[in-house]
Amino acid sequence: MNLEQDSRNKHAQTLIVAACFAMVFVCLGFCSSNKSIYLAAITKALGIKRSLFSINDSCRYVATAVVNVFFGRLIAKNGPRRLVCAGFLCLTASMLIYARAENVAAFCVGGVFLGVGLAWTTTTMVSYLTNVWFRKKRGTVNGLILCANGLGGALAAQILTPIIYAPEDPFSFRKAYLLVAGILFVIGIPVTLIIREPEKTSSGLNEEKKRKEGKDWKGLSFREVAGIPHFFLYALCIFLTGMSLQGINGIAAAHLGDVGIDSGFIALAMSVHSITLSAAKFLSGISYDRAGLKVTLPVCYLCGILSFLSLFAVGTASAGALCVILWAVLSSFALPLETVMVPLMTSDLFGQRHYSQLLGISVSLITAGFAVGNPAANLIYDMTGTYRPVLLICSALMTAVMAGLCFLIKESVRIRRSVV
Repeated sequence: MNLEQDSRNKHAQTLIVAACFAMVFVCLGFCSSNKSIYLAAITKALGIKRSLFSINDSCRYVATAVVNVFFGRLIAKNGPRRLVCAGFLCLTASMLIYARAENVAAFCVGGVFLGVGLAWTTTTMVSYLTNVWFRKKRGTVNGLILCANGLGGALAAQILTPIIYAPEDPFSFRKAYLLVAGILFVIGIPVTLIIREPEKTSSGLNEEKKRKEGKDWKGLSFREVAGIPHFFLYALCIFLTGMSLQGINGIAAAHLGDVGIDSGFIALAMSVHSITLSAAKFLSGISYDRAGLKVTLPVCYLCGILSFLSLFAVGTASAGALCVILWAVLSSFALPLETVMVPLMTSDLFGQRHYSQLLGISVSLITAGFAVGNPAANLIYDMTGTYRPVLLICSALMTAVMAGLCFLIKESVRIRRSVV
C-alpha cells in the first residue's frame, strides 16, 4: 500500500512540476522577459517619452507587491488552483488591453492586470507549491521550474521581435500582444486543472514530523522577524536588488540599440540571455542544495556587477559584440536573485513557521524595487540622453548589497542556533 501511495505521489509531483514549468514558460517568458523589446517600438509609434511609458511598469510592480503582501492569507482561503486560474485571466486581460492601448493611462491599467496575474502564476506561487509538494532538494526543483522563464523568453524573442518591428506597420506591436493573449488562454486551461494541494495522508504527516526534526528549522514567528533590527537591512537589500536588476534588465535592449548594435544581433543576444538564464536558474538551485546560501548568493551578485560593467563597456570598447555576449551570459546568472534565491533566502533566514506570509513580503519588497528601478533608469535617460550613468550607479549599489547580505547570513546562523 505504501509503495502504491508513493507511486501516486511521485506521479502527482511530476504533473505539478510539468504544470508549473508550462506556467512559468508562458507567463514569465512571453509576458515579462521580453518587455524591453516593446519599449522603443511603442514609444516611437505613440510618441510617448520612455520615462512616461515606464509608469506602466511601476503600476505592474506596485500591483504585484500589494497582492503578494496578502499572499499567505489568499492562498489559505482560496487555494492555489483558484489563484492560478484568476492569474491567467488577469494576464490575458492585460495583453488585450495593451493591444488596444492608445495612451499611458491605458497601458497603466494593463500593467495592473499584468502585475496581479504574475503574482499568482510565477515566483511566489511556484515557491509555495514546491515548498508543500517537495521535502528534499527544493532548491533544485525550484530552479528547474523557474528556468522555464529563460526558455520561454528565448522562444518569445524570436517569435515576437519580427512582429513588433515589422517595417510596414509601426503599430504591429498590437499583433504581438494579441498572439500572447491567445497563447495564455490555451495554456492556462490545462495548467489550472492540474494545480492543486497535496493530499494530507498519514504518510504526509509522518514526513512533516521528520521535516521538523531534520535540517529545516522551525523558524521565527512573524512578530519575532519584524522585531529583529537586521530585518530592516534585509528589506533594504532586497529592495535595492530588485531596483538594480530590473532597472537594467528593462532598458538593456533599448541601450544596445542606442549605442548602435544591430536589431538582429540584439535579438540574438536576448535569446542567448534567455537560454543561459534557464541554465543559471537550474544551476543556482543545485548550488544552493550543495553549497548553501553563503556560496551561491555572492556568486550571483558578482555576476550582476560584472554584467552591468559589460553593458557599460559596449558603447566604448572596440570589442562591442563581445561585451554584449558577456552581458547576456553574466546577467543570466544574476537574475536568479529575483526568483530562485528569494524563497530560499526567506526559508534560510527566517524558517518555516510563517513561510508563506514572509515569502509574500519578500517578493513584495523585491517587486517594489522593480517599480522604482525602471522609471528611475528612464528618467536619467531623458535627462542625459544615455543609460550609462545608470549602469555605474547600479554596479555600486549591488556591491554594497552583496556585502550587507553576507553579513546577514552570518547573523542568521547565530539566531538560528539560539532558536533551534
